[in-house]
Amino acid sequence: MSSFLEGTGTLTLEERRLIVDQALVLLDQNYVHLPLKTAMHAVNPVQRLRVLRRRLERQTEQTMPPEWLFHAEMSEIFHSVRDLHTNYLLPEPFTGKIAFLPFLIEQYTDAQGPHFMVTHVAEGFSAPGFAPGVEVTHWSGIPISAAVDLNAARFAGSNTPARRSRGIQSLTVRPLRIHLPPFEEWVTVSYIDESGTHHELRENWRIVENLPPMVDADTISTGALAQGVDLDADEAGRAKVLLFAPRVVAQEQAVQADEPVPELRRSEIATTMPKVFRAQQVTTSSGRFGHIRIFTFSVDDLGSFLQEFVRLVGQLPQEGLFVDVRDNGGGDIHAAEFALQVLTPRRIVPEPVQFINTPLNLRICRMHRDSSGIDLSAWVDSMEQAIETGATFSSAFPLSPEDGANAIGQQYFGPVVLITNARCYSATDIFAAGFQDHRIGPVLGTDENTGAGGANVWTHKLLTDLLEDDRATPYVPLPKGAGMRVSIRRTLRVGALSGTPVEDLGVVPDELHRMTRRDLLEDNVDLLDRAGRLLKDREPHTVSVTDAVSVNGSLKLKVRAANVDRVDVYVDQRPYASVDLTDDQADVTLPVAAAARAARIDGFAAGQLVASRTEQLP
Repeated sequence: MSSFLEGTGTLTLEERRLIVDQALVLLDQNYVHLPLKTAMHAVNPVQRLRVLRRRLERQTEQTMPPEWLFHAEMSEIFHSVRDLHTNYLLPEPFTGKIAFLPFLIEQYTDAQGPHFMVTHVAEGFSAPGFAPGVEVTHWSGIPISAAVDLNAARFAGSNTPARRSRGIQSLTVRPLRIHLPPFEEWVTVSYIDESGTHHELRENWRIVENLPPMVDADTISTGALAQGVDLDADEAGRAKVLLFAPRVVAQEQAVQADEPVPELRRSEIATTMPKVFRAQQVTTSSGRFGHIRIFTFSVDDLGSFLQEFVRLVGQLPQEGLFVDVRDNGGGDIHAAEFALQVLTPRRIVPEPVQFINTPLNLRICRMHRDSSGIDLSAWVDSMEQAIETGATFSSAFPLSPEDGANAIGQQYFGPVVLITNARCYSATDIFAAGFQDHRIGPVLGTDENTGAGGANVWTHKLLTDLLEDDRATPYVPLPKGAGMRVSIRRTLRVGALSGTPVEDLGVVPDELHRMTRRDLLEDNVDLLDRAGRLLKDREPHTVSVTDAVSVNGSLKLKVRAANVDRVDVYVDQRPYASVDLTDDQADVTLPVAAAARAARIDGFAAGQLVASRTEQLP
């Protein structure tokens, strides 16, 4: 750590002033949550930036304070809004670097209260009695629970569970793009080993180059414009793969080299995206189920993501599925919303999004109202109207196209439970909200809320490029690789909670499970058993066309189903028949042309839509 820090601190006074000026532009004219954050957290980041700018005007190159103090104040101002989308990003040489200790700590709860346990140790590291399962009692002399709370207070989190969760994670893993390096060069960890012996470990902070990001959020593209990601969680997730999951790195390398995937666990299914998915069969006290972990929605190929998701769930048991998005910091909002259709017969309604009404946001939307691939025209009329009405926000329109969110339809026909925690953020918040709003199944949380990140986020570089042809643009490139991100459009829920913002509220699970010691040491055994009990009495509902023949201008379909009492049949989106089933099957004759391309069969049980399948016709 000390040798790394020797090469830092090269910003001039003018560069510091430029950074503050650009932060003022983003927070005052682009930041969609500014009224909400000012009210909920009693903060005024814009005024704090103005005060900082005034102090910089009075400084000289000789009197300006050390650079780390400047970074600390900028970070504190951005963190004050408790929004993990809205960040000050440190310049070189911090970009891409991770400060870490060679172990991870996680929390579990029992009758005595919360405990903090080591769950992973980096390869090659050892200390007396130090291994997964040891309990940490003190952190540099501070009781560990208090140390977590102190740490949590330093980092942005939209609610108490989110802040505490990040307080635990940042004990040992800190992306330096987001956070200042630790002030201490080493920590002293007090712990109790499995024999009950007390130990102390002094360990230096270390620096490592992180794995590269999967998506370039700075370049104008459909993916960059649809970003909804907690950069801290995204960076930390890649760092944990690098440091503590070498088998995932080996699997990724095997996929890239087109070689057999190594080191699969028993009942695990090989995937072409090991950093994104892990799929396996699990046996619980309630039966056998599928368990698919989605680690991130940060993908650069939406089609490949959906194709692999469908393939994996198709190879898992069809009696029930656990979709596990814990620790998923989000990514491409399209990927999150498009994935929902795979799990439900209901038509997906994507979450609508709003800009805050400012002259600068209106300029951006006007400039790109007819741009290919960057069409912002839907928001222009309401933003122009706001000049007269004084409305705070624009009208709300879906970010994800509704046709794309329903293009492939239901592919998994068993019951589904969603597993969340407080580190679910952004696109994952949107996925969880959509899962709950469309009544796909119960939500089982290990915390009282998800992370509550309800926005589409754009980088300063992306905003600069969007107005590069505007001679009056207020955006100026930042010096020495510094960066910023801002929540540009807020998301609103649909269904029963229509119009409710996701930001700061998140998704409240239907059921709560506190992580146990067995969960942390035995691959979530108690958590998955609880999920199995939620699905125990839920039946799969299936429909399919087993045969389709064109005869004399009519189309004869043989329909089979399970736990369905009626099917409605549509051909090329036109309704043609409604038939009651006998012995889970029916023959349907449709007076349609031989050129018909697709049939959709909607299955009902007791009047409720329970299954839907679209079949391509011969």
